[in-house]
Amino acid sequence: MFALDAFNHEKTIWQQIGDFLMHLIPSFILIVFLIIAWKREFIGGVLFILIGLGFSPFIFLHNYNMNQSVWVSLMIVLIITVPFIIVGILFIVSHRMKKKNLSSSNKNHQTNP
Repeated sequence: MFALDAFNHEKTIWQQIGDFLMHLIPSFILIVFLIIAWKREFIGGVLFILIGLGFSPFIFLHNYNMNQSVWVSLMIVLIITVPFIIVGILFIVSHRMKKKNLSSSNKNHQTNP
């Protein structure tokens, strides 16, 4: 949906497709991070948290230069980056819960012959 602005009636179909794919590069990168997080939850969780924290200053400065409002810029940063941080935290929590459940099930198997 974020790449639909690539279509323009003044360009050829191949230019439009090229622009569309160019707009989708961030989505493809996030899909790669999601696959990593799905396979390695802890590493993926850290990646998503770093994405959220790493993009915050850039998003803030970009929006502050556009609207000159600290509060509006902070709200935009929160709207864009907090979901990444929450997803990262959830992946880490899931990793810890699986690790805890695995260790408790191993203890149960060792005590019950």
